[in-house]
Amino acid sequence: MAGAAEVLVSVVLVHGGFVDGSGWDQVYNILKKDGYTVSVVQNPTSSLADDVAATKRVLSGETKPVILVGHSYGGVVITEAGNDPKVAGLVYIAAFAPDKGESVGSLIKNPVPGAPVPPILPPQDGYLLLDKGKFAASFAADVSKDKADFMANSQVPWGLDALNGAISEPAWKTKPSWYLVATDDRMIPPPAQQFMSKRAGSTVVEVKGSHAVYVSKPEEVAALIRKAAAGVRTAN
Repeated sequence: MAGAAEVLVSVVLVHGGFVDGSGWDQVYNILKKDGYTVSVVQNPTSSLADDVAATKRVLSGETKPVILVGHSYGGVVITEAGNDPKVAGLVYIAAFAPDKGESVGSLIKNPVPGAPVPPILPPQDGYLLLDKGKFAASFAADVSKDKADFMANSQVPWGLDALNGAISEPAWKTKPSWYLVATDDRMIPPPAQQFMSKRAGSTVVEVKGSHAVYVSKPEEVAALIRKAAAGVRTAN
């Protein structure tokens, strides 16, 4: 159980592209046992505007200051939605942390030579999916085979308007942030994660994990969220 002061904040978890909020279940359960109020956003992943709106609907129901947590593309969502006055701190989990005017599309436009290229299939009807046969190796290499197979076959189509949605004002410029770098990530190269976290002035931890580190290493992810909660409490 977290200390009484720590649970004066609540936690809102935001998923990324190709998946839904159910991947947060273990992190959710750990934080609930600690005494936190935890909510999970279900992004439509149709456009950045729609996903920010979905996140703000959840924020509107919160009565305590919020630690807003984003994985992967969810980092873009929290960078925009995090400007909400209820948000006290941001936590990026192997996530994009764009600056003003940036999008996932602009951040991945010129990959470093030799960096792994995500197996994104050509768009259909304005939406993207990952190649099912390559999903596990790229997205969830340290997740059990059955779980990775389920994730590959239950993908949520990711909209081009989400991929190309640009930030109007990055919340990390005015809110404290924490960042978990997944050192075995084959979707967002670790050097890119390190660059974005440094630029945002985040408190950084590195964890040996795949892009799906929030699924494979829930204790480490929850530990960083606890650290953010304590940091916000101390700041206040």
